[in-house]
Amino acid sequence: MASILKDKALLLLRQALNNPKADFRDGQWEAIEDLLLNKSRLLVVQRTGWGKSLVYFLATRLLRDQGAGCTLLISPLLALMRNQITAAKHIGVKAETINSSNTDNWKLVETKLLANQVDILLISPERLANEEFRENILLPLSQKIGLFVVDEAHCISDWGHDFRPDYRRIVRILQALPQNIPVLTTTATANNRVVDDIKAQLGSNLRVSRGDLTRKSLHLQNIYLPSQAARLAWLAQYLPKLPGSGIIYTLTVRDSQRVADWLKTQGISAKAYYGDLDTEVRIALEDELLNNEIKALVATTALSMGFDKPDLGFVIHYQRPGSVVHYYQQVGRAGRAVETAYGILLSGDEDEEITNYFINTAFPPQRHTKQVLAVINSAKNGISVNQIEQQINLAQGQINKILKLLSLEFPTPVTKIDSKWYANPVNYQIDHQKIEEITQIRRHEQQRMADYMQSQQCLMAFLAAELDDPNPEECGKCAVCLGKPLLSETFADELVNQAILYLRRSNQIIEPRKKWIKESLLTYGFSGNIKDNLKAEAGRTLSLWGDAGWGKLVQQGKYQDNHFDDALVQATVEMIQRWKPQPFPTWVTCVPSLNRPELVPNFAQRLADKLGLPFKPIVRKIRPTQLQKKMSNSYQQAHNLDGSFAIDYWEGMSGNVLLIDDMVDSRWTFTVIAALLRNAGSGLVYPVALALNSLGQSD
Repeated sequence: MASILKDKALLLLRQALNNPKADFRDGQWEAIEDLLLNKSRLLVVQRTGWGKSLVYFLATRLLRDQGAGCTLLISPLLALMRNQITAAKHIGVKAETINSSNTDNWKLVETKLLANQVDILLISPERLANEEFRENILLPLSQKIGLFVVDEAHCISDWGHDFRPDYRRIVRILQALPQNIPVLTTTATANNRVVDDIKAQLGSNLRVSRGDLTRKSLHLQNIYLPSQAARLAWLAQYLPKLPGSGIIYTLTVRDSQRVADWLKTQGISAKAYYGDLDTEVRIALEDELLNNEIKALVATTALSMGFDKPDLGFVIHYQRPGSVVHYYQQVGRAGRAVETAYGILLSGDEDEEITNYFINTAFPPQRHTKQVLAVINSAKNGISVNQIEQQINLAQGQINKILKLLSLEFPTPVTKIDSKWYANPVNYQIDHQKIEEITQIRRHEQQRMADYMQSQQCLMAFLAAELDDPNPEECGKCAVCLGKPLLSETFADELVNQAILYLRRSNQIIEPRKKWIKESLLTYGFSGNIKDNLKAEAGRTLSLWGDAGWGKLVQQGKYQDNHFDDALVQATVEMIQRWKPQPFPTWVTCVPSLNRPELVPNFAQRLADKLGLPFKPIVRKIRPTQLQKKMSNSYQQAHNLDGSFAIDYWEGMSGNVLLIDDMVDSRWTFTVIAALLRNAGSGLVYPVALALNSLGQSD
């Protein structure tokens, strides 16, 4: 029986890969056999590119041929599974997906499912939170499931680097399913701690299949270049020399955009890729990389798990990731089906600050959770997120994170009905010890990544050992093993000078706000959509706060010198001259401050003199306010400014005006003052700031 099944599976494998000579990799058939014959619960830990998706697609085909029901696959990577689904079609596996982007097809998919016309249903873990999906699809399907698959299973674990709260729902669903349903969980990035946690959640009968995590084709090298200008120069010089096309990873969206734009100025085909892009745009960018139509995608972790391009020639990191697990997962995208691929880790001065920000914001502080619970408990008829924002000074994203975590507790202290949240009679206690333990693990992971940068042992063996590979071996190919750099760490001075100039011209657009926040500005009477005759124009910022280019000089001027350098005045003049706002402003004013009354007016006066325009400080602060940096959501940010400014008249005010401030974050200060200026008879208002807040640091 087993040999017949294996022969059939091998034929299907070759059909899926369109390769008549393909064979199973170590462990692939064994996993399929375990699911088919033993109905096992199985955790497969194998390196990226090993072929985990083939295991569940082949198992699905064979189980369906035996009369089993539909496979349910839960994965956070639906948008990145297009090529795997294509391979499944080659073996006659009919795959359907239900997600937020195809709601129009839900009824059709539901009909097909109930008629047993779907072989595998792919959903995201977030779909399990949808009551309509649970009632109409999951419940009728639950007794007919032939195979239950959890892709990227490390997301189940609280201790995993990519824990997703919605994965907690999976454990409860598994507990409700018949025990004889085979279960397959897969990951490339689970160390022993995470594996133990997954076993604890899914049951002690979970079998673990581990493979060798070493990537034979990868050539690894680490290069420390403190300044962003140096890293940009290095990329411009060496990227064209690397084989094929590849990925450059950055820690922030802004850096993905900036690096891609820099490479374009150097004649290198590169584009930015991040999570906020429309699905259609992301798919088009993925296709360009898959088809080698661009040299590199400059991506955030949105292009991490699940992206599969076998001939990817290189993965470069512009900054150091926060953990070895993250790094292994990302660098492992390269070299799956080529003999030589490069994994180059660049590292700079800002790495630690960015990683610390992510660690510090991973869990809501205890006081924030208590605040949200208190507001919900005091609401007699439920309360919406917008109403919570009005009562407590927390960011909407933070409130939503708290509500999600609370709703996934068992028993849960809160329930959502329609758009409102209600309190349940539950004595909920925050697990402080667990949060502290996880935070300390993140700190340790961060330190191990720093150790990797300095490692004098084989780099591949270091990575494998960190992931608890039982037999980490020296690769003989990395810069440490060879005792010399794979790629030179020097670069042309001219490129550095060009990069510095580029960074100093990396101006950011200040997009105008379009709506007032309900009941936030009652003194001014602003509500609804912002009318065109009150709206600010698109503005500009000279830099990112504390960043390469001008950001550090802005930081020094604000907090050390209490005076902005003349170089910043000249740079802002040049920015405005490049920008050429039309019709061009005829006068200059500024945002007033009671804390630093001279800092911005002094800068604005010097800027106006350079531009040959009159400076008129006609915006007055008529009442003290909290620092805007302490206001965490749009309601609080807008409400903090209500009734705080007044406008004096001057005879030339009907002209267009430059409105100057040192920092911009929420844009509400610019939005309110622009409306007041327009109300008082000014022309178009063009906001200009020295720096855009980066990672939540601003005034």
